Amino acid sequence: MELTATDVWTIVAAALVLFMTPGLALFYSGMTRAKSALNMMMMSIISMGLVSVCWVLWGYGMSGGDALIPNIVGSPFSDFGLSSTLAAGGTDLLAVAFSSTFAIIALAIISGSIADRARFGAWCIFVPLWLTLVYCPLAFMVWGGGLFGEEGWIGSIFGEAIDFAGGLVIHINAGVAGLILALVLGARKGFGKDPDQRPHNLPLVMLGAAILWFGWFGFNVGAASDGAQAGLIWVNTLAAPAAAMLGWSLLERIRDGHATSLGAASGLVSGLVAITPACANINPVGAIALGVVAGVASGWAVGLKYRFGYDDSLDVVGVHLVSGIIGTLALGFIATPETGTAGLFYGGGLGLLITQSIATIISVIFCAVLTLLIVLPIHRFMGFRVTEKQEVQGIDLAQHAETAYAMAPASGAFAEK
Repeated sequence: MELTATDVWTIVAAALVLFMTPGLALFYSGMTRAKSALNMMMMSIISMGLVSVCWVLWGYGMSGGDALIPNIVGSPFSDFGLSSTLAAGGTDLLAVAFSSTFAIIALAIISGSIADRARFGAWCIFVPLWLTLVYCPLAFMVWGGGLFGEEGWIGSIFGEAIDFAGGLVIHINAGVAGLILALVLGARKGFGKDPDQRPHNLPLVMLGAAILWFGWFGFNVGAASDGAQAGLIWVNTLAAPAAAMLGWSLLERIRDGHATSLGAASGLVSGLVAITPACANINPVGAIALGVVAGVASGWAVGLKYRFGYDDSLDVVGVHLVSGIIGTLALGFIATPETGTAGLFYGGGLGLLITQSIATIISVIFCAVLTLLIVLPIHRFMGFRVTEKQEVQGIDLAQHAETAYAMAPASGAFAEK
């Protein structure tokens, strides 16, 4: 059996998406305090290990195999250890590889909401539980022929929901989970007042954002069905984040008198989030408009955490939840008839907007309830948050006995000079 061009592209796309998680680790690490930089990276890196093992054993089967609960989730036993996939032969393992990288990045995204204060051991318990009870069921509902599919309970009544690359499954899902975690763990000591809680390394943030944009072309284009669709998705994945970066920067210039590198990087990511569900179903002009709206909306939304008092440390809610919802609902307005169901602005009526709204509401409620049921027992019986002393000391030293930077005072000849 020879590799086809499609096989090769799937391999490359999967590698690109996998590379996004180290990029996210850099992005998050730079945004947190110096004494938490390693822990922030470790939460992403350990997610790669935990999710990969769980995905091979039962996650892949739960996200798309034979139904355990009709319309809701696949059976963890239908393809345990990929036994059925191996028996089938062919290139099905490439689908396993590609889909695993989406699950990994979803878990890693959540970690940004609880920077500086989460116990590493508790996080390691949370990851496989959330993957199993939240991510896999929602992936089944959206992509596995479940609730929101053409023949699902919701899809058969209101029409199939559009989520090409993960607005519902990845970004809204992770954003809601991040909000629940932030509320349960509570705010960091000095939240909103301590200047040391500002990003400690903005070059790392910019580098991480660049890696994310690079990998996102695999994230969105990886599932393209032909060259024409691949080209459309690629251009949209270029245009939307570029426009969002400009929109966020303009908002900062008007509101604060200056545009920042942190705002540019965050705006870029908000545009990537927004275009993810819509990348194959809108035209490039629509992608630019979507990017501007997402950049401005997320730039405004990140400030809400100070108004309402929830410590979403690295803006998971403001960026991923807000822009994920915008991108998902925008399809109801700007989806083009050439790519499937038309949105309201293209003569499609309210049907698609209703479908996307219902899918969003159900996904938010499902994720919020299940995440709360996972987090509360961990927090109650194990403790999800480090002690105040460890938080002040630095979570890197307290949880890993390491520091990202050598901060010891100089000695010897150098000290004398």
